[in-house]
Amino acid sequence: MSNSKYCNSLTSYSRRESRVVNIGEIPMGGNHPIRVQSMTTTNTMDTMATVEQSIRMIDAGCEYVRITAPSKKEAENLANIKKELQKRGYDTPLIADIHFTPNAAEVAARIVEKVRINPGNFVDRKKFEQIEYTDAEYDGEIQRIGERFLPLVNICKEYGTAMRIGTNHGSLSDRILSRYGDTPMGMVESAMEFLRICRAESYHQIILSMKSSNPLVMVQAYRLLVNRMDAEGMDYPLHLGVTEAGEGEDGRIKSALGIGTLLEDGLGDTIRVSLTEEPEYEIPVAKTLVDRYTKRSGHDEIPKIDHNPILPFEYQSRKTHSVLNIGGENVPRVINDLVLLDAVTPKTLTELGYTYFKKEDKWGISDLACDFIDIGKKEIDFEIPGTLGIIQAYSVWKYSKKDRHYPFLDVDEYLDGTGFHPQLNMLYMTLPKLTDEIITKINNDSTIVLFIDTYNEHGMAEQRRMFIKLMNSGCAAPVIIGRAYSDLTPEDLQVHASTDMGALLVDGLGDGIYVASEDGLSDVTYTATERCASLSSLNSTAFGILQASRRRITKTEYISCPSCGRTLFDLQETTARIRARTEHLKGIKIGIMGCIVNGPGEMADADYGYVGTGVGKITLYKGQEVVSKNMATEDADEALIQLIKDHGDWVEPKTVNS
Repeated sequence: MSNSKYCNSLTSYSRRESRVVNIGEIPMGGNHPIRVQSMTTTNTMDTMATVEQSIRMIDAGCEYVRITAPSKKEAENLANIKKELQKRGYDTPLIADIHFTPNAAEVAARIVEKVRINPGNFVDRKKFEQIEYTDAEYDGEIQRIGERFLPLVNICKEYGTAMRIGTNHGSLSDRILSRYGDTPMGMVESAMEFLRICRAESYHQIILSMKSSNPLVMVQAYRLLVNRMDAEGMDYPLHLGVTEAGEGEDGRIKSALGIGTLLEDGLGDTIRVSLTEEPEYEIPVAKTLVDRYTKRSGHDEIPKIDHNPILPFEYQSRKTHSVLNIGGENVPRVINDLVLLDAVTPKTLTELGYTYFKKEDKWGISDLACDFIDIGKKEIDFEIPGTLGIIQAYSVWKYSKKDRHYPFLDVDEYLDGTGFHPQLNMLYMTLPKLTDEIITKINNDSTIVLFIDTYNEHGMAEQRRMFIKLMNSGCAAPVIIGRAYSDLTPEDLQVHASTDMGALLVDGLGDGIYVASEDGLSDVTYTATERCASLSSLNSTAFGILQASRRRITKTEYISCPSCGRTLFDLQETTARIRARTEHLKGIKIGIMGCIVNGPGEMADADYGYVGTGVGKITLYKGQEVVSKNMATEDADEALIQLIKDHGDWVEPKTVNS
């Protein structure tokens, strides 16, 4: 695509200008703050439970409350929920979540401030069939959609109700898939079909979303949507979210990586963090994400870009040569910062994926064992694991030159020094120091790995600018992305790092990451209010970021929905139970879905699926194919394990004897 513009600027932060959409008393878009929202998990027919949960969400900072309305009776009960909330002094706008039932949407649009529809299943029924359409047949399908969709548009116009056209990667219609494939372009076109109908009717109270459980697909789809809207003179607000992000650390990292990447470029007017947890727990994560941008404008200037070699709508990794085990075809490396520690001991490495077995005098190495540690000016007086490299200050290294120790250089040392390591030298670099002279020298030195750092408030953009300068200069040296954080809780640091580094990784930039805490390091256990992080937390965060960006897979991935009133079993309990049995299956993706709405479609990215299809009933999938239908819940866990075994993806958990 010749025009690849999707944001105001790649170097100067500013919000994308969108129209204002009125949603009750809390408008969205324009110059209004980025709004935070979530969704109830209660049965919509249980008015009091839904009200109580909504109040917990609102008290936590939720600005819009979304409630599922799978049929007319739930849609009608939204009036009772709204009345009870108002009786208790809560006027927060309500959103009805609609999938397969246009008639429910038409009821809800007369009651609540906003309705959400999914264009993939609002009119169509997904049968996973490949159908060839002529242009005339395709146009006929669009006309059919318009006839079914127009009544809702007219009701929304009459009642002043806003609408979200929310595309989900996994629920694209067979018609869209037949023409565009399972692609970001298909997601965008699915929404644009409905959007054009609204525009033709002069209805503009619209918000758009492009959700996927794969952050790369999600980011590309939103960027492409903005590009397409700009081409057609549209300025509708964006609702950002990574669907089925999961739980705990993994869910937070995946959400921050996808949502934060877009926020960094000024995209997004409201966000929802989808965690398989109680909805009120989503709000602090969302607020941590959006609060960063209240003071982002006015950051230190970053040089403008004349030519952007990065492809924003598809994934393409930056080509680098390998330096030892960094760059080239190697997976991105994890480096941990031990500079602030008093000393490095074998016990220190237990936080970084290594276990020393004294009796056998050997090291055990886990999948989350880091690749390098930076020890600064310290020395190590014990035998290190065979897979671990040591980064050491050049001023110390040049006198010792121990095996598997590599120097960390600044620019002056590199330009003036001699006797560097014959295989690997780490060069600290900031944008002002990245001169043409340095790039020329690096291009003639096959041992250099760049360690890029930034202290710009808009740090991701400054580091991206460094990558662009290297790419436009034809420099293929590997790059480690370094970021140091201070005055953050461990959870907030996790969210910030996932945004800053993930935004580069999803564009194929970076051959490794280095997450550091400038506040020092706590011991292994810490509380969420401490202003520092444990080594194990920093290491786990780094591997989690690489996993979420699909750059290095080290563990099982769970694509689990955040639950809602449609859910047919306890998602948190079920996810924990399945995780306990399968978390050793590195690289396998398991979808755990509470209902058929979030079933085979939303598991577009999963290898195996566990879906609630009735009370006490589970259907198992291999990919998007049904394998066992409506089996009893008590039999489903073992059946899932057997299914994984039958397809050759099962391995027995390792047992470690110390």
